[in-house]
Amino acid sequence: MSDDKVVSLGAKKKSIEEEKNQDDTVKNEPVYCSFCGRPNTQVIKMVKGPGVNICSECAMIAVQYLILQDRMPSAEAQHILDAFWGKAR
Repeated sequence: MSDDKVVSLGAKKKSIEEEKNQDDTVKNEPVYCSFCGRPNTQVIKMVKGPGVNICSECAMIAVQYLILQDRMPSAEAQHILDAFWGKAR
């Protein structure tokens, strides 16, 4: 598992020594999205939280759903979406 594909939130940072001593089999275990069930090997990024994980695709669907519920995104939300999708203003 690539360390840069899984981002942990809410967990205490491990020291370098603890990281070195961590068992390789645990390090290579896939992390599954709690929403769609895909492993981190099949998604762009995975956010790992306390007791729940979400892949980048499910996170984007959730954000788009929340924005579309208001029908018209705020100027700040629109700016973030434009930046994400690479639209220049």
